[in-house]
Amino acid sequence: MLKRWSWLSLVVLLIACDNSEDDTAYVPTPASIDAPALFQQLLGEPNIPANNPLTEDGIALGQRLFFDRALSVDGSISCASCHDPVAAFSDNRQFSLGVTGEEGMRNSMPLHNLAWNINTFNWDGSANSLEEQAFEPVTNPVEMNNSWENVVQTLENTANYPQLFEESFGTAGIDSARVTKALGQFIRTLVSGNTRFDRFLLGEIELTPSEQNGFDVFMDEDRGDCFHCHGNRNNPLWTDNAFHNNGLDEVITDRGLGAVTGDPREFGLFRTPSLRNLAYTAPYMHDGRFETLDEVIDHYSEGLVFSETIDPLMKAVNQGGVQLSPQDKADLKAFLLALSDPEFILPPPLPNPGN
Repeated sequence: MLKRWSWLSLVVLLIACDNSEDDTAYVPTPASIDAPALFQQLLGEPNIPANNPLTEDGIALGQRLFFDRALSVDGSISCASCHDPVAAFSDNRQFSLGVTGEEGMRNSMPLHNLAWNINTFNWDGSANSLEEQAFEPVTNPVEMNNSWENVVQTLENTANYPQLFEESFGTAGIDSARVTKALGQFIRTLVSGNTRFDRFLLGEIELTPSEQNGFDVFMDEDRGDCFHCHGNRNNPLWTDNAFHNNGLDEVITDRGLGAVTGDPREFGLFRTPSLRNLAYTAPYMHDGRFETLDEVIDHYSEGLVFSETIDPLMKAVNQGGVQLSPQDKADLKAFLLALSDPEFILPPPLPNPGN
């Protein structure tokens, strides 16, 4: 059983096999996610694609690939360059930098608990699976700027990767589908579920008075009114995984979901991010415009602006926001920080290079 994402829980089964002497094939070792107790109670089983089951070998390969800069055209960046483990697999820069030093157009989303997402992925819903999400950055000229043909050739010319792929998938061969499947397996094991609020719900600790009032503000339609998009104590993901226009701009310049669907009613809609690990994932919003959590709270309190596609849930837009008192702001922040998991950000060792 795999507990969270830690490398301590990844067991790599390396089977010595000489197919020139017998017909024995590598058989990947099945694996599963040992979900936190609250997830088991409230979320059910994680969403594991039938065509990409978890294996110990595949997860270990995916972890190696995630940190390997060989996926980029010049060997300068890896997936972890934009999804840093010490930032809860996000990027503390407003926009991540690609191989040329050019900035991307959106803030890097954190990667955790995505095995329970049954919706689309990315800020704009442009990927239908984790495998599809991992496919595009490799060839994006602003990101890794590589070609899949070059990636495959690079990996095939290493000492270790051909064998690791064979062990992970049961037969020899490296291609883009297998690379993204391995990455998808690893990312699905990035599970964050040990926050102060989790432990409170399990009856292990008590909240501080400030945290408790902050949760009350969060749930109160006449105060924070946060729960419609971010859920409640029965949703440990702390997101509805849906898309909303949350009153950031009067004039929509980044069309978000609408750019993907072509529907003008969806211009400026972006995925609701999880509230987990906010202590580590600044800056905030799809464009990283807010450097601090206080700025985020101020936005919903006094900074909402109207646009044609603003979500009806932004009920206080005519007043500029929900108008929280200073005390309620401070307490709401205390509650939100109680959704952060310090164990999740432990940095992993860098895998040995594939060659």
